[in-house]
Amino acid sequence: MPDKIRLLPDAIANQIAAGEVIQRPASVVKELMENAVDAGASTIRVFVKDAGKTLISVVDDGCGMSETDARLSFARHATSKIRSTADLFAIRTMGFRGEALASIAAVAHVEMKTRREQDELGVRLELRDSKLVAQELCQASKGTSITVKNLFYNVPARRKFLKSDTVEFRHIVNEFLHVAMAHPELFFSLQHNDKEIYHLPQTNLRQRIVAILGKTYNERIVPVEEITDAISIRGFVGKPEYAQKKRRHQYFFVNKRFVRSAYLYHALRAAYDDLIPKETHPLFVLFIDIDPDRIDINVHPTKQEIKFEDEQIVYNYVRVVVRHALGKHHATPVLDFDEEPGLRFDQHQPPRVDVKSPKSGRTRTRAEDNWERMYADLEKAVPNPKPSPSLQFSAEPDNDILSGADTAHPGRMTLDASPTPSQTPGKPFQVHGKYIVHQIKSGLVFIHQRRAHKRILFEKYLRAFENGDVISQKSLFPETVTLPTDNAVLLKAMLPELFLLGFDIENTGHNEFLVRSIPAELLDAPITATLHSLIEQYQINLDLKLDHRENIARATAAGAAVKVGTALSETEMNNLINQLFACEFPATDPDGLRTYIKIKLEDLDRDFA
Repeated sequence: MPDKIRLLPDAIANQIAAGEVIQRPASVVKELMENAVDAGASTIRVFVKDAGKTLISVVDDGCGMSETDARLSFARHATSKIRSTADLFAIRTMGFRGEALASIAAVAHVEMKTRREQDELGVRLELRDSKLVAQELCQASKGTSITVKNLFYNVPARRKFLKSDTVEFRHIVNEFLHVAMAHPELFFSLQHNDKEIYHLPQTNLRQRIVAILGKTYNERIVPVEEITDAISIRGFVGKPEYAQKKRRHQYFFVNKRFVRSAYLYHALRAAYDDLIPKETHPLFVLFIDIDPDRIDINVHPTKQEIKFEDEQIVYNYVRVVVRHALGKHHATPVLDFDEEPGLRFDQHQPPRVDVKSPKSGRTRTRAEDNWERMYADLEKAVPNPKPSPSLQFSAEPDNDILSGADTAHPGRMTLDASPTPSQTPGKPFQVHGKYIVHQIKSGLVFIHQRRAHKRILFEKYLRAFENGDVISQKSLFPETVTLPTDNAVLLKAMLPELFLLGFDIENTGHNEFLVRSIPAELLDAPITATLHSLIEQYQINLDLKLDHRENIARATAAGAAVKVGTALSETEMNNLINQLFACEFPATDPDGLRTYIKIKLEDLDRDFA
């Protein structure tokens, strides 16, 4: 029987190894930028085309390489960073494994030009399939220029699973910012399809943060600094009142290397206990400096995971130092988050037995406890249930989105702060400002008002892409909005579709936008907050690999849909019900979550038997 085990050819082995290091175009950007930092560059320029699928080029003014070093740099496990096992525990450079260039050359066409300051001529190398196909002397500026073309051209399976240009470029921006944030003393620029996206001059950390996140963040952050013999922590954390419902703008660096660590985040979040609601997240840019022999960064080829020799000490330092910084700068919380109103009970109901709540100590009625248990089940949404046939109501569907009695603004939702309608048979009523309950022939239907409105708006916006039939509201005083660069890039790509949905937005400067009109449903919302929310929801949807227009319709619907806790008039509730069941898929919202549930009369009769 023949032997089964054999050595893989070098080409296949290199491609397999490259898969661990080079996962997408952003991986190339990360590795080349880190090499440029290690080379002592003061200026690093990144050029990208088609989100890195066509071209990635990183140019630096670092120390450059000799002809021999340049050729050897593409060999696997060839590195200038370590010499012995002991060096693995004293790493202060970004790279050290000697895998990056070899991995890139295994899956792309690569050209390198490099020159040392003392050399009159530089050297040009060209590689295909990890093989050197050209080597010659050339004119070159001091430093190194590496151009990567046709990434994954020889690994079609990997190239096939790359996502849209928008998604891949977002990953490139993230990796670019990780390096640029860690080195404010260096100049960085990023160009995409011949347009400069970031231009970051040499500066200090605070100014670098503001240049990346936006001018408004200058007043949102407080400094953190604590230097000891064991560990040093410095950077900036967000004031409690600017905590966000999504985890954005959160950066941990250990010895200037960006890392992801749930352990560190838990320590930092603990510093905000009692300062911000549990469901919100602070922004931060924190640098931890510690002796390299007390950490292990050699956990994964991407070098973004880390292990500490004494995790408890690090945990306590982070928690205490951040808490101290917040107190020192009087960063007190401003809790202004939406809360759901409690159930309302008719004052003429008969007396009820009171019980003591074990959690809060507040006296609660047994009726409240029973109702809480009953409605808790409504929170358990079943993902992607099959659409059900439309429920039959006596009223005809109304095609105007929650117009209510607001004839001055067709399509605009009118908020009515009047008391919850009495529970007269046949009339809808609200529960917790979240659910609408309506009697039908077979029993009761419970409708999640926000999800239902999202479904209505989503289908409305999809139709608008086809026929442009949407109502917008022009502002008497157009508003200028300035966005962070990454958000500005996304908004520019969204403008043509947003125009079809009723937005009139003009890009008047690098990151400035003039907003002249918005969809009628968003009329009462602050324009700046609306755009930030729209872009944030669009970013969240990117990983779902949705069609561009579907993503925008989803994001806009999420921003415009009625919020939980909003009191609706009887007319508004009836309009929402009628329009939901006039939708093509009324059973779910755009995210596949249930919009309603039915309780049959016979089930109620059986429960009361």
